[in-house]
Amino acid sequence: MEPIDIAAAAERIRPYVRRTPLLDARIDGRRVLLKLEHLQLSGSFKLRGAVNALLARPRSEHVITASGGNHGLGVATAAGLLGRTATVLVPVTVPPAKARRIEAAGARLIRHGSTYAEAAAAAMVAAERPGCGYLHAYDDPAVIAGQGTVAAEVLEDAPEVDTMAVAVGGGGLAAGTALAAGRRVTVAVEPENCQCFANALAAGRPVDGEVDSVAASALGATRVGALPFAILRSAPVESVLVSDEELLTARDLLWDHFRLAVEPAAAVPFAAWLAGRVPGDLPCLIVCGANTDWSPED
Repeated sequence: MEPIDIAAAAERIRPYVRRTPLLDARIDGRRVLLKLEHLQLSGSFKLRGAVNALLARPRSEHVITASGGNHGLGVATAAGLLGRTATVLVPVTVPPAKARRIEAAGARLIRHGSTYAEAAAAAMVAAERPGCGYLHAYDDPAVIAGQGTVAAEVLEDAPEVDTMAVAVGGGGLAAGTALAAGRRVTVAVEPENCQCFANALAAGRPVDGEVDSVAASALGATRVGALPFAILRSAPVESVLVSDEELLTARDLLWDHFRLAVEPAAAVPFAAWLAGRVPGDLPCLIVCGANTDWSPED
């Protein structure tokens, strides 16, 4: 396995990604920092890992990947920035907003299967053709290193942060965050019934689980990645679950309090913090994505 070097990834991707802002906020007298990664090009943190991974591959390689939406959009955007070509397989349940943006970014979009796992299986077969390569959404060292640059930026801007809270799908962002955070606690937050990391902790290894949440398009991996799980098991990590009702309330509060319009998955860490499940004197919550057709009520 190649080393996961977050500092090197930060240097490589710097010309292609935004350094997203850090909001210092108070709610009901409680101080919290919000890393506004939903303002990233492509609408989520996924661009970072995609750019870092593509830069590590031959320019001539046609990249094939599978995604619930955000990773595919990150790969499509990265391919456009770097002059590469890409094909993205998504489940038929992909939200229209994400499918539309993947195609607009210039990638070929193929709908296959009803789950991310089914789309991924087909993508791996397609990538066996000459001149092609498969890019995993989260079980890849270069992807994890790129995602870790989010937390690295936070700690450059606010080294006093003592806890990082992040939503977990397949675990790439959580693993990168844990590596960048060092001895600080990383709180890995998942929706109930969409909890592949919590399931893996209970079983002692990655296992398949159900995917049933309003945040499933972004956090809908049926099992946590083997590499992210290995990283997270050896780091100071706490696993936390939130209900769909809690995360939707948190999404609405992000709009009401800060005028931040985000997708359900991005509100998952905020939901955990509102419920008092994120420890620390100064936690930072990563607001990870905004690829949704949701809009606030008038």
